[in-house]
Amino acid sequence: MFWGSTLVALMMGLIASFVRVKASARPTNAKKILIPPLAMSTGMLQFLVPAFRLTWLEVGEALIVGLIFSVFLIKTSNFEKRDGEVYLSRSKAFFIVVFVLLAIRTVMKAFLGDEVNIFATGGLFYLIAWGMIVPWRIAMYQKYKQIVAS
Repeated sequence: MFWGSTLVALMMGLIASFVRVKASARPTNAKKILIPPLAMSTGMLQFLVPAFRLTWLEVGEALIVGLIFSVFLIKTSNFEKRDGEVYLSRSKAFFIVVFVLLAIRTVMKAFLGDEVNIFATGGLFYLIAWGMIVPWRIAMYQKYKQIVAS
C-alpha cells in the first residue's frame, strides 16, 4: 500500500509539472487560478465518514504544515504580462519544490503509516494538500490582480 500510494503521488507530481508547463504557454485568468481549490474542497466530504475523522489538533497540525509548504509554492509562482495578456512565469525552482515536497510527504507517510490508520492518514494528507493549495492560490490571485492592474 505504501509503495502504491507513493507511486501515485509521484505520478501526480509529474502531471502537475506538465500542467504547469502547459499553463505557462497560455494566458491565464482568475477562474483558472481560483477553481482548483474550490473543486478540491469537495474532498472535505470524506470527513463525513467516521473512519476519516481527525482530532482538532490533527486538523490544526495538518493545516499548519500545508501553510508552511505553501510558502515555497508562493515564492516560485509569478506572472508576467506579454502582448497585453497575463501568463504564469516558468520557474525551474517550482519543479524542484514540488518534488522536494513529494519526498517530504513520502518520509512523513513512512513514519505516520505505522502510527495512524490508513483512513486518518488519507485525511491528514488531504488537509496538508488543501492547506497548501488554498493559500498558494490566494497569493497567486493577488499577484495576478497586481499584474492586471499594472
